[in-house]
Amino acid sequence: MRERVCRVVESHRFQQFIIAVILVNAAVLGAETSPYVVVRYGEVLSAIDHVALGVFIAELAAKLYAYRLRFFCDPWNIFDTVIIGLSVPFAGGGISVVRALRVLRTLRLISVVPSLRRVVTALLNAIPGMTSIILLLGLVLYVAAVIGAKLYGATAPELFGDLPTSLFTLFQIMTGDAWSDVAREVMEEHPSAWVFFIGFVLICTFVVLNLFIAVVVSAMEEEMARESAIYAEVTALRAELRELREELREPGRFMDAGPPAAVPPRPRSLPARMRRSVRLLLGTSASPAREVRSRGGRWGPRPYGAFGPPAPERDRFSRS
Repeated sequence: MRERVCRVVESHRFQQFIIAVILVNAAVLGAETSPYVVVRYGEVLSAIDHVALGVFIAELAAKLYAYRLRFFCDPWNIFDTVIIGLSVPFAGGGISVVRALRVLRTLRLISVVPSLRRVVTALLNAIPGMTSIILLLGLVLYVAAVIGAKLYGATAPELFGDLPTSLFTLFQIMTGDAWSDVAREVMEEHPSAWVFFIGFVLICTFVVLNLFIAVVVSAMEEEMARESAIYAEVTALRAELRELREELREPGRFMDAGPPAAVPPRPRSLPARMRRSVRLLLGTSASPAREVRSRGGRWGPRPYGAFGPPAPERDRFSRS
């Protein structure tokens, strides 16, 4: 039963069904933002939302039953559990801000669609490389904010009055949001201020931010290369299995190989050969212990041994 549930959960049709439910639920949550739609179709939208939540809970229960403890080894399963767990307590009502967390269920589309999951995995793998770039960007922002506050704080206090205000202004310039207006306002009092602003924009926007893109692209290329290597290995294994099946199905494949080689007799050990030599010398075929039992507990060979047959037998042979 557990194997059957596992096959159903991992099937392509089941994944398509879950994607369709996520999209429908996202459309319902978006429609609930319209007061007109809520007034006319509020009950229908609420019913669809509850059905979608029930489908998600049933999916998690089926995966937990199929995978057991292996369910928690996959971080995407934990992600789905957290998303559904945040939306379950607020499905029936409550504070509007808290109920807005139901829209987080749309994020489950990341764990279901392989391409989105690949992108997120690449971003997570790029975090160690982005740490150094973030430190560099923070250092540049801090130095530039101190310089701006020292040079233009008295001229434009609303832009560079103190360190937090200067940091926010430079962050606005870094994003490209009306940075020319800020520069022109300062340049009315300091004509040479264009050197500071252009240098800051060149360093932050065209150098540091592009480093982020380079790290992310490199991480995505590594993820694609890893998946391509796994796919190539699986393809090679399938081709090898296919060849083995064809060889087994080919008639007379193993008929021309000839009879199997004869197994050489196992050599006797030294004590066994010594016992056999003693028995041949004494003319006995049984073991010494059996000879003792046959002669009533007395040691010695049988009369028909190395000294010839007994007297009646010897006379018979002599007459013949």
